[in-house]
Parts: sequence; structure tokens; C-alpha cells
Amino acid sequence: MTEQAATTTPPQADQAEVRWLTAEQQAQWRAFRDGNALLNDALARELDSDSGLSLGEYEVLVRLSEAPGRTMRMSELADGLAHSRSRLTHTIRRMEAAGLVERTACREDARGVNATMTEAGWQRLVAAAPGHVRAVREHLVDVLTADQLRALGSAMQAVTDALRGSPAA
Repeated sequence: MTEQAATTTPPQADQAEVRWLTAEQQAQWRAFRDGNALLNDALARELDSDSGLSLGEYEVLVRLSEAPGRTMRMSELADGLAHSRSRLTHTIRRMEAAGLVERTACREDARGVNATMTEAGWQRLVAAAPGHVRAVREHLVDVLTADQLRALGSAMQAVTDALRGSPAA
């Protein structure tokens, strides 16, 4: 709702505290929301079509591929992916059934569970990565100027930091 629309809306008790978006802010918000949804849909569709992986599964494999021993504690994996632990557990369960990852007890903490990428998971990631990178380039990186891409990355890092309660925010 824009400021102009807010002035024509009958005030409610809680609306006195609302800082309505300006028309420009509303346009920017909608551009972000729509662009983000369309980008994620395109990337998800292409990744699934090319490799049979979801974006979430692909990102799990990427994170595990970058970890020592291709192993991460499930809680750290969930935090790094900005997923709920429940959502990650469901994703890992599917991936484990497909032979892409294994879950094992954490040696350092009996309550913890590790996820480890299998050789099949590694091979699937290696096969999927080139097509996914091409799609990210086509739909995002090559659409923006270098300055726009830097600004986007910086802006979204600020949002991430604020939502995670980071001291950098």
C-alpha cells in the first residue's frame, strides 16, 4: 500500500504506527519480489529438467562439496542454507533415499547428526553444475551490469545480516 492509498484508507488503531511505502518503494519492492520469484522458478525448472535435482538439493550438495570431508553437521547446514531444520531434514531424507548423502552420528556431540555427500552425490553435482551455472549467468549475471550485480549482492547481504541478527547489520 502506498502513502497515497494509505491516506484514502480509513485509519485503524494499529495503522497509526505503520510507515507505508512510497510509490517508488512499492515499485522497487514489487520489482524485487516478482524478479526473485521468476528467477527462482526458472532456475528450479531448468535444474530439475537437466539434473532431476531441486534447488534445495543442489545447494545442499554444493555446501557439502565445500566442507572438509564433504561432511557438515545438520544444524550448521540448515543455518548456512537459511532453511528450517525440519525442512532440511525432509530434504536430506529424500537425498539419502536417492543415495546422494548419508547421515551419521556426530563424534563430537552425541546429540548432533552429520550429513556426508556420497560419491553418487558428488557425481550428480559435477553433472548438474555446468548447466546450473549457465542458467544463473543467463538469467541473472549477464542481465545485470557489474555494478548492479555488486549492488544486488551487497543489498541482499545486508538483508541476510539483519534477518539473522548479525552484528554487521
